[in-house]
Amino acid sequence: MSEMIQKLRAAQNLTDSELKTLLETDVYDEELRLAADAVRREHYGTDVYIRGLIEFTNYCKNDCYYCGIRRSNRCAERYRLTKEEILECCEEGYALGFRTFVLQGGEDPYYTDERICDIVSAIRGRYPDCAITLSIGEKSHDSYKSYFEAGANRYLLRHETANAEHYSRLHPSELTFENRRKCLFDLKEIGYQVGAGFMVGSPFQTTEHLIADLRFLQELSPDMIGIGPFLSHKDTPFSDYPNGELKLVLRLLGILRLMHPQVLLPATTALGTMHPQGRELGLRTGANVVMPNLSPKSVREKYMLYDNKISTGEESAQSVRNLSAQVQAAGYRVVTARGDAKSYRKS
Repeated sequence: MSEMIQKLRAAQNLTDSELKTLLETDVYDEELRLAADAVRREHYGTDVYIRGLIEFTNYCKNDCYYCGIRRSNRCAERYRLTKEEILECCEEGYALGFRTFVLQGGEDPYYTDERICDIVSAIRGRYPDCAITLSIGEKSHDSYKSYFEAGANRYLLRHETANAEHYSRLHPSELTFENRRKCLFDLKEIGYQVGAGFMVGSPFQTTEHLIADLRFLQELSPDMIGIGPFLSHKDTPFSDYPNGELKLVLRLLGILRLMHPQVLLPATTALGTMHPQGRELGLRTGANVVMPNLSPKSVREKYMLYDNKISTGEESAQSVRNLSAQVQAAGYRVVTARGDAKSYRKS
């Protein structure tokens, strides 16, 4: 093993110059993959945790330049799930073994704090042994606290990029990195298990931006880190920009596993979209979470953040069976435990 990979594994850190070298060459990719896999096995064995993803609304008040459900996209076919439909998704997922439900949606004003709390409280009442994750964007401290008190215990909010100037080139002026940062630290202060993360290969991104992302994650110390490639959408201002590169996403997964040995690290749907074995490659490079879709078949193709998103017509049961087979073929096993990151952290 090279001296740089040994140092990263032992110290869980490198200098900016060393990170730049590691990010800009493929020379270290295989030993980085092997080291990342070894570290994930030290902390999680071959376990891969499944989270039941429920994409409950594709309405969004924001106009992020890269996103297919941005408010300016008049071609998007909008939908909202009712509380009863969300609970039906949970019922089906629970029967399949899911013990974490992820409610994800655009920033939809229809879902007031009262409605979100009512939905969360209903899920918590029916499934007290399950983790409830929200991924519904930027809210006030009071809103986050109300969801937490209603029963939500995890929150996913990708920071997208930790460079404020770069952030402003991906978002309209009313959205700022400073507020995104505040939201993430508010969530930690309240007591959530927090997930952050960033796009790889987004327009105008540099190696220095990626290093800033890695430094921000060291400061935040989240429980989960979700990264994935930038994938363009035909109805956005970035429709003609090239997609992110698989090899760079995998490289960053390996780096993140070595920098954060106990973190929960998803092999994302975007990885599977850009390469037929993308999720398996992610699992082999330190990832240990997958998020099958529990949303009704009728809406899956409507939650289109980027073009060509994986959206099969399979029933959830068949989808989980297929995913389990893929995970097993990669050398791991799907488990139904909640998989709280903190329970694995060494004192």
